[in-house]
Amino acid sequence: MKVDTITYKEINRPMYILEEERLRRNLSIISDVAKRADVEIILAFKAYALWKTFPIFKEYIKSTTASSLGEARLAVDKFGKKAHTFSPAYTDYEIDEIAQCSSHLTFNSLSQYERLHNRAKNANEEISFGLRINPEYSEIETDIYNPCAAGTRFGISADKMPETLPSDIDGFHCHCHCENGSDVFERTLKHIEEKFSRWFKQIKWINFGGGHLMTRKDYDIELLVNILKEFHNRYPWLKIIMEPGSAFGWQTGPLVAQVIDIVEDKGIKTAILNVSFSCHMPDCLEMPYHPAVRGARTIEENPDYSKPYTYRLGANSCLSGDFMSAWEFDHELEIGENIIFEDMNHYTTVKTTMFNGISHPALAFVHSGTNELEITREFGPKDYILRMN
Repeated sequence: MKVDTITYKEINRPMYILEEERLRRNLSIISDVAKRADVEIILAFKAYALWKTFPIFKEYIKSTTASSLGEARLAVDKFGKKAHTFSPAYTDYEIDEIAQCSSHLTFNSLSQYERLHNRAKNANEEISFGLRINPEYSEIETDIYNPCAAGTRFGISADKMPETLPSDIDGFHCHCHCENGSDVFERTLKHIEEKFSRWFKQIKWINFGGGHLMTRKDYDIELLVNILKEFHNRYPWLKIIMEPGSAFGWQTGPLVAQVIDIVEDKGIKTAILNVSFSCHMPDCLEMPYHPAVRGARTIEENPDYSKPYTYRLGANSCLSGDFMSAWEFDHELEIGENIIFEDMNHYTTVKTTMFNGISHPALAFVHSGTNELEITREFGPKDYILRMN
């Protein structure tokens, strides 16, 4: 069926919606940056893994990055190419299959490398090994997302690195951004070079990780391209890899939910929805952040519920804290009305749960040009029961 992508009035049940036109816009921007800066930009599954859209991705990019055996298998089985893989720690019972599914394998510590690199090489003779480095600098303000915070479990600091790298280490991997701009990357790069450039002559590639939000409207793409070109000039033998996640799925579509009840207590009105922040928008509670709701004004502090159209939005789970405050609408909400949460594809569809057995939103795709809605996956009680089996 055709849908109105402003109101989605044709939809009456929860649904994550990916709009092809928006996705292709992001892919075009990312592909252009890669060509102009002569770098490889790959898709990080930890932020986006809707594999039925991979045929579109493959028109623009060549590779993906994995953080687990499941993601590495996804790369091979659905993207059709081995993954660039990093994990904080590989297990004895998965390392062989992970290596078989990986073109690049980055070790988080020297002890992991020493214990497992021979097994990985025996499983895949063509694999390229890397080490994750810790520049001990990050501008990420939320500690839960900061991999360079004191006591981090991620990467090797310069003082723990041997002067001569193992002969089969080909690259460095560094991840210390989270939806940051190119100005942050410019400042971070100074710390990376200051601490680790003396090893650059011993490696062939460097992976600057994710968090480079190059598809955000205010992102300075020209600065990014210039930074990368200047880095190339300083170290022309190094292949540069970047693996943003959010940038691919950024602003590609909403989560559409419906109002199923409206309750009031102590003057606070709550519109209860058929979706859950805990289950279906977990970053809102983890980060935390207030998602934008189409047609409503977000009120993050001191909401005035005496105003006629100010509401909390609450879930239909039994978790008491599964709600957020507050939004001001321009009308009184009604049962059955759509509530459209903007930008709910990256780091959302990959993190959902089936806690409480709540019905999981369907996955859908809007084709560009026609606005035809294709439902790519629906979920029911059997999915929850099988998960608990």
